[in-house]
Amino acid sequence: MEFRVAVVGATGMVGQEVLAILSERLFPAKEVIALASRSSQGREVSFGDKTLKCQDLAQFDFSKADIAIFAAGGSISEEFGPKAAKAGCVVIDNSSHFRLDPDVPLIVPEVNPDAVRGFKKKNIIANPNCSTAQLVVALKPLHDRAKIKRVVVSTYQSVSGAGREAADELFTQTKGIFVNDHPDPERFTKQIAFNVIPHIDVFLDDGSTKEEFKMVAETKKILDPSIKLNATAVRVPVFVGHSEAVNIEFENEITDDEARDILREAPGCMVIDKREDGGYITPVECVGDFATFISRIRVDPTVENGLNIWVVSDNLRKGAALNAVQIAELLINRNLIEDRS
Repeated sequence: MEFRVAVVGATGMVGQEVLAILSERLFPAKEVIALASRSSQGREVSFGDKTLKCQDLAQFDFSKADIAIFAAGGSISEEFGPKAAKAGCVVIDNSSHFRLDPDVPLIVPEVNPDAVRGFKKKNIIANPNCSTAQLVVALKPLHDRAKIKRVVVSTYQSVSGAGREAADELFTQTKGIFVNDHPDPERFTKQIAFNVIPHIDVFLDDGSTKEEFKMVAETKKILDPSIKLNATAVRVPVFVGHSEAVNIEFENEITDDEARDILREAPGCMVIDKREDGGYITPVECVGDFATFISRIRVDPTVENGLNIWVVSDNLRKGAALNAVQIAELLINRNLIEDRS
C-alpha cells in the first residue's frame, strides 16, 4: 500500500529535511506534494534524485492527500491544519499550536506510540518541541527502570531551531567580526556569534521563557505528569544540533552502569560514553544522523538516586522532520491509516 504525502512548508529548513528523510527511509509514497506560500509557487525543491515544484498551499485540495506533514509555523497550522483534517487527510504538525490540546496526541514513537490512536478525535497528531523530543527519548527507558521524580535540564540549542534567517545571522555576524564589522542583532536579542544567550522565545510571568515551559508541559504529557522538571534554555552559536545537560533524580536506585546498559538497548538511543578525551558526542558529530546520542553518564552524589547525562541530537531531524516521518510510519505499521485513493 502506498500513500499520497503533502509536505507543507517545503521550502523551509524542516520541510526540506522532511523531503530528504522521506526519500532516505524509502517511505511508501505513491506521490509527494510540495506545498508552500503563493510567493514560492513553482519553486523547485529536492526529493531524493527527483525535483518537485511547489504548489500553492492556499489553493490545494487536501482530499488529494492521505498524510500532510506541516512544517510551516503555528499560524499556518492553525489556519490550514483543521481544513486538511476535515478533508480526511491525517495531519502531523511540527508547530506548537496543537501540542497541549487534550484531543491531539503528542507523539514520540520511541516513547508513547500507543497514544497515537487518539488522533481520530481531530485527525491531527502533534510533534513535540525539538528539545523535548531528544530529552524524552533518553528519559523513557530510565523512567521505566527506576521511575523519575525530578529532572533539571540546561539546553544548548543551535540557531537552526529558530529558522534559516537565524542561521544566516550567525554566519553574517561571525564573518563580520573577522573584518571588524559588527552587524546589529535582528533575529536574536543579543549578538549570537561567539556568545550564548539564555533566552529562547518570549518571557512568561514567572520569569521562565515559553521554550522552557514547553519542555515542562510536553514532557509531562508525553512521559508522565508526575515528573517535576525545571529547564533553562540557552541559544548557542552552533548551526545544527541541540545539546542538553540533564540531571535526573529517581525514586529507585539505579547505577551509572545500569543506565548505560539500558540506554544502549533503548530504541532511538546511541551511547558514546568513554571516560577519556573525546569519548563523547558533540553537536557537529550528530548532524545528519537519526539517533539521539547519550554521553557523560555518571552518578550525582549530591542526591539520593541521582544521575547526570549529556544528550545530543540533530534538531532538524529527530527534533522535527524525522519524528514526523516516524509518526507517519507508525500509523502505517499499525494499520491506522488507509490509502483513500
